[in-house]
Amino acid sequence: MQPKTLSFFDKVYKVAKQIPYGRVTSYGAIATYLGAARSARMVGYAMNGSHGKDVPAHRVVNRKGLLTGKHHFDGTNLMQQLLESEGIKVIENQIQELDKVYWDPSKEL
Repeated sequence: MQPKTLSFFDKVYKVAKQIPYGRVTSYGAIATYLGAARSARMVGYAMNGSHGKDVPAHRVVNRKGLLTGKHHFDGTNLMQQLLESEGIKVIENQIQELDKVYWDPSKEL
């Protein structure tokens, strides 16, 4: 029997689960790491579908540090609250000092 190959979404979840506490990465960084540099939007779709899969989707933001996926979280400000609980400063849906909390899977994994 052939081993089951992981779907793109499963590969995204596997990478997202590696993002350290108190750090964030971008949709594009995950896509690039997976060899699909032009698939940042697909990574976003994967994050939208990650509920109940123990994936820290709140740690994935756009390349500028904006909380573009926040409307997919329950509650009005849950994504920001989760990030702030990890020590990440967010002002007006924008991560502050992104360069200090940014995690690049291509350099870390």
